Amino acid sequence: MSANSAEPAARVEVVLVKGGRTKIRYAAELLRDDGVHVLVRAPWAGEGVRDFGFVRFEPGDVFFEHYWRDRWYSVKEVRAGDGTVKGWYCDIARPAVLSGGRLVVEDLDLDLWRSADGADVRRLDEDEFAESGLAEADPRAAAAAAAALDELEALAREGGFEDLPA
Repeated sequence: MSANSAEPAARVEVVLVKGGRTKIRYAAELLRDDGVHVLVRAPWAGEGVRDFGFVRFEPGDVFFEHYWRDRWYSVKEVRAGDGTVKGWYCDIARPAVLSGGRLVVEDLDLDLWRSADGADVRRLDEDEFAESGLAEADPRAAAAAAAALDELEALAREGGFEDLPA
């Protein structure tokens, strides 16, 4: 579909699963799907403001969410309502599955944040990951998750997220 098309944008439901349970589900606009990389656009789906101390997610924020069918992470560009980039929030997750209008992603607890200016790159929730028991239950997945976090941190420090399509 071209930018000038009169056709309505395709909609998908993003379903984030954690620990075998649905953590959140929300509607998103499907912007691109090349068979490997899926890009969706969604408004902040949380209730009210979520203040992490280093960034605030709030009503009016827009997320450009990148998912891959062959990578163990997703990258979410976070923009304020005025279009200003706040940064990138990355989830370590099993490769995404898009089927029947649902984009399902299994969160593996590890996260990474990179501020818009690149000055703040931080690994998040490593304690939750250690406590999850994944290393014992599925050592291969735990190793893939740890490697994905290292890969994302290297990309974040090199400024690699700016090149993702929006």
